Amino acid sequence: MDCDAFYASVEKRDDPSLRDKPVIVGGGKRGVVTTACYIARMSGPRSAMPMYKALELCPNAVVIKPDFAKYRAASRQIMAKLEALTPLVQPLSLDEAWIDLSGTERLHGAPPAMLLARAQKEIEAEVGITVSVGLAPNKFLAKIASELDKPRGFSVIGATEAKELLAPKAVSILPGVGPAFTKSLEQAGYRTVGALSRAGAKALADRFGVHGLRLSRLAEGTDTRAVDPDQQRKGISSETTFEHDLSTLEGLEAILLRLCETVTIQARRGGVAGRVATLKLRTPDFKILTRQRTLESPTQTTHSLYDAARGLLKSEVNGRSFRLIGVGLSDLLEADAVEADFFSGEARRLSGEKAVDSLRAKFGARSVVAGRLLRRNHPPEA
Repeated sequence: MDCDAFYASVEKRDDPSLRDKPVIVGGGKRGVVTTACYIARMSGPRSAMPMYKALELCPNAVVIKPDFAKYRAASRQIMAKLEALTPLVQPLSLDEAWIDLSGTERLHGAPPAMLLARAQKEIEAEVGITVSVGLAPNKFLAKIASELDKPRGFSVIGATEAKELLAPKAVSILPGVGPAFTKSLEQAGYRTVGALSRAGAKALADRFGVHGLRLSRLAEGTDTRAVDPDQQRKGISSETTFEHDLSTLEGLEAILLRLCETVTIQARRGGVAGRVATLKLRTPDFKILTRQRTLESPTQTTHSLYDAARGLLKSEVNGRSFRLIGVGLSDLLEADAVEADFFSGEARRLSGEKAVDSLRAKFGARSVVAGRLLRRNHPPEA
């Protein structure tokens, strides 16, 4: 189940005057688009697009700053509806979840399709937003089905029809296949999912490595992952208290980088990525400062988390001293659900950081150290 233009829909629900207007939720003219409503999308704006570009495409859009407290409240209402149907609910984010309804027909006296249609109607009536539903035998196909007929969609993909249904679709329909990877696949002769299926696992693995094996499985409509409620995590964080208060940007940055590494290593191990970076600081008088930044796309790399957290830190270092610093990654979703571009800079960084993880696992945690951490005279920390 996937909410339709969630943030924008919540804003329209709370302000009826916006109902027929193009609405963009995001970080102002110098930020990026978090969500664009379907009216705005008709002009071209999309999530993660620079705001200036979105406004060039849709100059009459109403731009609203995100209100995550409001979005979390709506999300809790929706998840409660799903959890009333089955305990096997695995949220990907605030606005999307997998639900396993196997074996619930006898309990509820209705098949899964009827339960989901009823829940879809109740969510619209009680929460005030629309959702789209995809019903299928596994996670991947359910995700594809939920996107076939948005908004207010309800699509079903059966196991026997999956391969045939996927075959004529462009390769870009597969999760993880962004514009650059799509281009590479097309240049290699793979324009459709059917072409990937016909190529076979060995040919794809020889050409694209581990990504090729994954593509082969997806092209067959195969996904063995179970719906796991225990995978849900609100966030990952790490912090440290200094032996002596610190006030210099350089000293704080060095420790911040270590903390970002700790957080993102946990994210990669857990197979999750986060949309929101959080910086935490505590002053000598124990006042706590927290600052957040929504990232252009979910990440699990030290580079991206550090870049965002360092930007927040620079705004706070003005001669004041601090006794603690922390960093967090939240609004988590499964890394497999991220529409990553495998040939982008972020993907290359992720590949490199995973390689470092492997070396550390084999030779010890301190066998590979980020160059920036090798600077001398680092301030002491607890």
